[in-house]
Amino acid sequence: MSFDLSETDRLLSTTRAVRRRLDLDRPVPREVVLDCIRLSTQAPTASNAQGWRWVVVDDPGVRAVLGGIYRRMADRHLGTYEVAEATEQTERALSGARHLADVIDRVPVLVVPCITGRLTHTAPALAAPFYGSILPAVWSFQLALRSRGLGSCFTTLHLAAEAEAAALLGIPDDVTQVALLPVAYTLGDDFSPAERGPVEEITSWNRWGD
Repeated sequence: MSFDLSETDRLLSTTRAVRRRLDLDRPVPREVVLDCIRLSTQAPTASNAQGWRWVVVDDPGVRAVLGGIYRRMADRHLGTYEVAEATEQTERALSGARHLADVIDRVPVLVVPCITGRLTHTAPALAAPFYGSILPAVWSFQLALRSRGLGSCFTTLHLAAEAEAAALLGIPDDVTQVALLPVAYTLGDDFSPAERGPVEEITSWNRWGD
């Protein structure tokens, strides 16, 4: 059975990192979040391990504390962030990141995707399957959100205080947090493909540089 390529391509090319256009006032039903997580569990994993875990924060009190952790790490790291050649697009992204830090505690739902286990070695042969067993599920989750009129953004700033967030959320020591995703309905739906360079310039055939 063939897919509607125009709709599939539109979904893939317009699922943006949404920071400024999150609707902070519209509630997000738990059923919608669960539907998107359910779809995410169809993503591939290394050795069919299925070690994904999801912590969904919609309690305003817990959300405020987690948002405070995120904001503190954002204040610490965004202020020192430097780009050799900052483009207009980069400047917009940084401005959006600062805006998100300011309102993070007001986003209706904060989602922390996790994977069971801890990575104790950075060798590619181990790191690739470890993170490769959760990141495809995260992207599937974000695509499912987009198809339902919600936006999200893959953020990692809170991981600088991972232990503090784990204590707040009751995440066991043998479980790894990989991101924090603010989730909300979007203000408008006129998202468009981002400006990118020609794929011919980043693609090699059979040998690097060819």
